Amino acid sequence: MLEIIIVAGARPNFVKIAPLIHKLLKEEKINYTLVHTGQHYDPLMNEVFFEDLAIPAPSYHLGITGGSQNKQTSEIITGFEEFLKDHAAKAVIVVGDVTSTMACSIVTKKLHKDLIHIEAGLRSHDRKMPEEINRILTDSITDYFFTTSRDAGNNLLKEGIRNEQIFFVGNIMIDSLIKTLSFAQKPDIFRIYSLEENNYYLLTLHRADNVDNPDVLADILRTVSRSIGNRKCIFPVHPRTEKMLRGTSIFNEINNIEFIEPLRYLEFLYMQKHAKAVITDSGGIQEETTFMKVPCITYRTTTERPETISTGSNELAVTLETLQNLLIKLESNQWKNSDIPELWDGHTAERIVQKLHDIYSIDND
Repeated sequence: MLEIIIVAGARPNFVKIAPLIHKLLKEEKINYTLVHTGQHYDPLMNEVFFEDLAIPAPSYHLGITGGSQNKQTSEIITGFEEFLKDHAAKAVIVVGDVTSTMACSIVTKKLHKDLIHIEAGLRSHDRKMPEEINRILTDSITDYFFTTSRDAGNNLLKEGIRNEQIFFVGNIMIDSLIKTLSFAQKPDIFRIYSLEENNYYLLTLHRADNVDNPDVLADILRTVSRSIGNRKCIFPVHPRTEKMLRGTSIFNEINNIEFIEPLRYLEFLYMQKHAKAVITDSGGIQEETTFMKVPCITYRTTTERPETISTGSNELAVTLETLQNLLIKLESNQWKNSDIPELWDGHTAERIVQKLHDIYSIDND
């Protein structure tokens, strides 16, 4: 019996590992334990969230709360070490690029366990992003790399990783998206704001460069507001971000951006699917919109998911002027045609489980 630990620390992590858990629940020779570090406090990550994903709640919760990234790193390392040193697991699976991913990777190798990274090899080439540091550190000590694209595999090869350690399995986020998209739920805000399908924008912002300075955030909102005319823009916003904006004049200046509380996952999927376009700084949303062929503008200087631009429906806005020009393009119905990247087909979890069989010589009989 192969014993593995799966680590998740934030809502997007659980969305990504849900398809893998669905497959492992049917495995007789692989036993998993799911650990939630608690890195991100999310009031929507309750029993309903796990019901939405149709997965059991985590077996262990490290109980990490708040604080700076360095404080979280320290607490996660301490908590996960206490858990892992008494566990007989052969391998630990980490996913994505959050602080939990990097911190638990360090503990895993210090305790001489195999480390498997899902979504390995993504690179924005911007080391000011905390996620980029997490990716680089995690991949520097990983044993087996499961990648979402050939670009990611090439990044690893350039960093000296051996080809036989790299497995191009596709995008596990898309597995989850395909499974849940048909269950997407129309939220009440559709009625409250009299929204029409393909006639509103959806905005999400969470990166420090965009939201920690009220003036910067207000400028982004002004640019969006004046570029979309009479259409509504729905902005699910964290209370901390909204509080920061209270000291500005932005609420008196704009009337076509609606600030709402965060949505449940299935509600947010509905909003993405039926938007005219999505404006975001999120990596995962770049992927989801690409699969749904919904136009997406990513307000960042770089992206670690270049296939969403070269193949998919995403475009990068590196300045406010670029953001405005792209929104004008959308308003003129001149967006590019797009396609779905290779192996974004809903079968990534199957390929991962098969690779686990191959790596650890698990008898399939």
